[in-house]
Amino acid sequence: MKEEKEFVKEITPQSVDFSRWYIDVIRKADLMDYTPVRGCIVFKPDGYELWERIQAGLDKRFKETGHRNAYFPMLIPESFFQKEKEHVEGFNPELPWVTEAGGEKLEERLALRPTSETIIGHMYAQWIQSYRDLPVLINQWANVFRWEKRTLPFLRTSEFLWQEGHTAHATEEEAREETMRMLEVYRDFVESEMAIPLYVGQKTPSEKFAGAVDTYSIEAMMKDGKALQAGTSHYLGTNFAKGFDIKFLDRDNQLKYVHTTSWGVSTRLIGALIMVHGDDRGLALPPRLAPVQVIMIPVGPPKFRDKVMARFDPLFDALRAAGVRVKSDLREETPGWKFNEWEMRGVPLRLELGPRDVDNNQCVLVRRDTGEKIPVPLDEAVARVQSLLEEIQRNMFEKARAFRDANSHLHINTLEELKAHIARCEETGDITGFVLAGWCGSDECEAKVKEETKFTSRNIPFHPPVQKHVCITCGGEAKYTVWFARAY
Repeated sequence: MKEEKEFVKEITPQSVDFSRWYIDVIRKADLMDYTPVRGCIVFKPDGYELWERIQAGLDKRFKETGHRNAYFPMLIPESFFQKEKEHVEGFNPELPWVTEAGGEKLEERLALRPTSETIIGHMYAQWIQSYRDLPVLINQWANVFRWEKRTLPFLRTSEFLWQEGHTAHATEEEAREETMRMLEVYRDFVESEMAIPLYVGQKTPSEKFAGAVDTYSIEAMMKDGKALQAGTSHYLGTNFAKGFDIKFLDRDNQLKYVHTTSWGVSTRLIGALIMVHGDDRGLALPPRLAPVQVIMIPVGPPKFRDKVMARFDPLFDALRAAGVRVKSDLREETPGWKFNEWEMRGVPLRLELGPRDVDNNQCVLVRRDTGEKIPVPLDEAVARVQSLLEEIQRNMFEKARAFRDANSHLHINTLEELKAHIARCEETGDITGFVLAGWCGSDECEAKVKEETKFTSRNIPFHPPVQKHVCITCGGEAKYTVWFARAY
């Protein structure tokens, strides 16, 4: 086991190389493995369990808002993409194509879906005839393909897992309400369950989804200061309805186009979870999302094993009966090795029980977020574990929010000031973070920021901490206050 011990401890510090740290953590926490297909990964059980927890939390919320799950084909005819020109132009560079099957060349190429608006639009045209058929509220859990040139596990891969909601409505008002409702579902889940603070707002026209009228996003700051688009919700207007002839007979006996929406999050949320909460010891998982909330480890000499286990097993059963996701580690490795192992895997709370603890009628709880060791009477252990898990959840969110706020810069008003800020950070080794700036609305001004700094607009926040009045690029009047950052 000596080699394995050393392997677990080899995590590159974040301050030395954040990208290397990220790869070290996901490999050593056994979340994924590479495959022979470029850009495709295996989700190992520990990694897939995180996705299952995300799925369960979101799926419950989707169903509570009236949505049902369905499944649509992965293969999409090339002609479907031609029906919505802006959409195909947005995805064409990333599309993998199937050109032959059964030893014969296909009459029409089939794309591996990059997203399902086109095939779903085709089906909705068959299903929707009258206002009585509306709204259609469908979600799909699926895999999608985007042939990325540069890949990073969980964050950007050629194949990834996600959910995509697709809804159809009689009016623009109803569709826009749906768009914002689902954006709020995402915000609530990511902040309350994943303990990740967000900036919520509207994408600029150049950053919106291909074929959308308006796109809205939730943006998170990673520990290296980069932004991660954690989820999006799109109002598609009648663009896809017109492309796929999705019409309905309204109450006034007029034939009209439906208004559609789409919204989605993906397994990049796992990447966000790692990069927001992880540290040089490895993963740190918020209790509400962690597959294992408490790891129980017996300690002490083997001759006292029976004495310890006589109290250990009933406590394990009591925690499980109380709804705590608890696991025991009874392997032969030393307690110290186990402590390091589960700390690296990010389990929120460790429970230690040894012969002295039994004599004192107590156990020791150790927090992953602070490292604090807390002796607790055995008859109070279940209640204390439950309260500590909630406390850890709150603390992780507040810690992440404090980090984000400390690295969100509100007093940079010109492109030259932004360049100076970047130069200072490069010299000192500090992170560049997010910058709140004014924007006149010109595509040229937005593009110049990206060209000269590699900062892109993240979103136009609904509730900016301050309003900006001068465009960061041209110095003209700002129509919008925008978050800019380097991004994944």
